[in-house]
Amino acid sequence: MRFACVLAATVIAGSAIAAPQFPFPHHAAYARGTLKPNHRTQVQLDQDVRDFYAWWKSQYLVQDGTEPDGQPRYRIRANTDGNGNTVSEAQGYGITIVSLMAGEDPAAQTIVDGLWEYFNDHRSGIDPRLMTWNVTAGGQAQYGNNSAYDGDADLALGLLIASAQWGNNGRIDYRAKALDIAAGQAASVTGPVSRLPMLGDWVAPDGSQYNQWTVRPSDFMPAHFLNFQSFASNGVVWAQVIAATGAAIEHLQTYAPTSHLVPDFAIRESAGSSTLKPANPGFLEGPHDGDYNYNAGRVPWRLATHALLHGDGRAAVQAYRMSSWIQTATGGNASLIRPGYTLAGTPITTSYFTSFFAAPFGTAAMVGTGQQAWLNAVYDSVRSRHEGYYEDSVNLLCLLLMSGSYWDPVSVDRIFQDGLHRVAQ
Repeated sequence: MRFACVLAATVIAGSAIAAPQFPFPHHAAYARGTLKPNHRTQVQLDQDVRDFYAWWKSQYLVQDGTEPDGQPRYRIRANTDGNGNTVSEAQGYGITIVSLMAGEDPAAQTIVDGLWEYFNDHRSGIDPRLMTWNVTAGGQAQYGNNSAYDGDADLALGLLIASAQWGNNGRIDYRAKALDIAAGQAASVTGPVSRLPMLGDWVAPDGSQYNQWTVRPSDFMPAHFLNFQSFASNGVVWAQVIAATGAAIEHLQTYAPTSHLVPDFAIRESAGSSTLKPANPGFLEGPHDGDYNYNAGRVPWRLATHALLHGDGRAAVQAYRMSSWIQTATGGNASLIRPGYTLAGTPITTSYFTSFFAAPFGTAAMVGTGQQAWLNAVYDSVRSRHEGYYEDSVNLLCLLLMSGSYWDPVSVDRIFQDGLHRVAQ
């Protein structure tokens, strides 16, 4: 379904900057039954986001040259290599965050345009509609000139938010650029049979080791896919991706009947099977590839976003299972959330706390009954905590959602009639 809302941008006289249509704080209408932190006023929640955004921008936004027309080029410094690099995921987070903060940040459109220019200058060598996933501080592709699924998905969604925010008649046609990325994803990184997101455009659908059945569940972003379905010409593909990823999460949760956690990576259960199981240690990144670790920690947030913005009942149930478990496992003490778990629910380490794992659980607490105090506790544990690029970017996106100020183009164009039914305990 293509939503009919058309948002006209008002161009400021003498400038290429347009007035945002949904200036921060835009308090989106979440699905019926949604919980929000209720121990802080809306004014306080909004200020928490403002404060965190100011910190995030000061730490991670970097100007990286200037385009021939004078447009500054920007990147988000991830520093995952220890030398100030950028990854495509960071650019996607950046465009999304800054587009949502328009109005609060008067430079938002200029920054978003500059973040897009950096993407435009660092395209994948395999499918140039996508971004090369890892770029040195000096601007060179490293670890392969190819894509990573999650970065491109966030880039496309962020550009659709920019389109809703400023229209498409300025310097950049945001919607056209977003749909070009989505078309690249549909063609090059979507399993032709599995309809699951592949790891990147370096993966052959029928490869022997990595293929359309070897996946990263944190790439399952149903709210993103719904937006692509709504605006792209090949919407049927994205409907199939939503169905396939939802079914895959449902099945993977059976491998964790107590915790309901899902693994960083999953593989085919057997030759010819269309169902998945947790990957073995060392599958791609390390010994915890089959555990709930630094990839899968984003899954509760991705599911909660779909449930809250689009009233999806299956996503709500899947997120609630994990949230309910972690509340019980910690005895309601958010500081006891640990950085990674086996699927059986055993902490990988107990030596520290990180907002990366806590904040997504907070968003998942918004979908179910009996979790108000837990939601409040998780929110307090992360709202002013600063760690590093990855943790802070995910935390800020979760704070936007928990504060009621996260939205996407489909959600602002839809009025829920029935909404999200509270999940029974």
